[in-house]
Amino acid sequence: MNQSHLEIIEQAKEKNVRFIQLHFTDILGTLKTVTITSNYLTQAMEEGVLFDGSSIQGFARIHESDMYLHPDLNTFSILPWVDKDGDVIARFICDVFTPQGEPFQGCPRNALKKVIDEAKTLGYQLIAGLEPEFFLFETDEKGNPINITQDRGGYFDLSPVDKGEEARNDIVKALELMGFQIEASHHEVAPGQHEIDFHFTDALTAADNIMAFKFVTKAVAKKHKLHATFIPKPIQGENGSGLHIHQSLHQGERNVFYDPEAEDGISQIARFYIGGLLKHAKAITAITNPTVNSYKRLVPGFEAPVDITWSIRNRSSLIRIPSVRNSIRLEYRSPDPSTNPYLALACILKAGLTGIREKIEPPPQINEIAYDLSLVNRKERGIEILPDNLREALEALSEDHVIQSALGEHIYEHFMKARLIEWGVYRNQVHQWELEQYLTTL
Repeated sequence: MNQSHLEIIEQAKEKNVRFIQLHFTDILGTLKTVTITSNYLTQAMEEGVLFDGSSIQGFARIHESDMYLHPDLNTFSILPWVDKDGDVIARFICDVFTPQGEPFQGCPRNALKKVIDEAKTLGYQLIAGLEPEFFLFETDEKGNPINITQDRGGYFDLSPVDKGEEARNDIVKALELMGFQIEASHHEVAPGQHEIDFHFTDALTAADNIMAFKFVTKAVAKKHKLHATFIPKPIQGENGSGLHIHQSLHQGERNVFYDPEAEDGISQIARFYIGGLLKHAKAITAITNPTVNSYKRLVPGFEAPVDITWSIRNRSSLIRIPSVRNSIRLEYRSPDPSTNPYLALACILKAGLTGIREKIEPPPQINEIAYDLSLVNRKERGIEILPDNLREALEALSEDHVIQSALGEHIYEHFMKARLIEWGVYRNQVHQWELEQYLTTL
């Protein structure tokens, strides 16, 4: 919905809005905010709001720190709660600009917009539906999270009313009050694990929705004295949390992934798109699975993909086609909720477009669980695996110029620097498992 300056001002007056939060996302996917009062609403919409970019992860150096937040008017929304004094709060999602009025190359939202524009020049629009999962943990008397889940439920369990179920329902209600379309919500496989599914929409809105979802989920959980976390694998021996990305390319109202003349309904464009995703999957993983903990989820036996394969029927594949009909879509199953959704969608779309442009044919489908096959069988069939850890993923990214171009030089360099530091810190730690394994035997 396109909103004008005047409509937003009238809505803010009608709802007695006192504060407006200006949301933006740093390179690592952390939501940031600058808050203004309603007195500066018009100025913010017309001129933007100055902030210090040097204090934000990977944004700018001290001598070039001045940045401007430009609100996207279509993202104006009233938050479905008030602050402790009863004041009404609204929010915008913002793009970051330089003082010269140019889109800042370190802004993840701008990076996604650039790839979206590339798709438009080819006549395509990416439509995406995202399925974020998360855990709810108990908190102590000071409100700090403790390593105890709120329930012991399982997949699709219907339990008696409790804080976890109430919190999930309240998250959905809050999102709907903000104008989001929620298709479904349910308990997931692991204890304390939940999923909320968003309706299909354009790629930029889909990424915006995930950042808003994280913000709302944490806020609502806190009101229930719970802690919501998007750590990919918080509990050893249980399924981790994913962020499955369903996607299709459209030309106007037509889904170009569907071909009624094809034997399986999958168009040649879709096949090339799949070919591009599979070719660049290792480098994409550095972005869609960007933390050390991400790779504790990408292991055999816990429903997360391990192999770089695709299939119509196989739920263990990296790319799955849930159904074959005129609404055909691809489900990219490796991402987890620690990813920056703007960068994830930018890289996925860039890889798919490259597949179409270069006419990359995908390998044959793998309809059995690939990690159950022998090493010889896997090698004969050309089945490769996703990176085993963050370092391997970063190395793949360092060799993939297509995915680097989706990020842009600024984001690529700062992302690599930050994640290599994270890997180095992790690698130098002595973990409790090592002490338990070796202290008395060596």
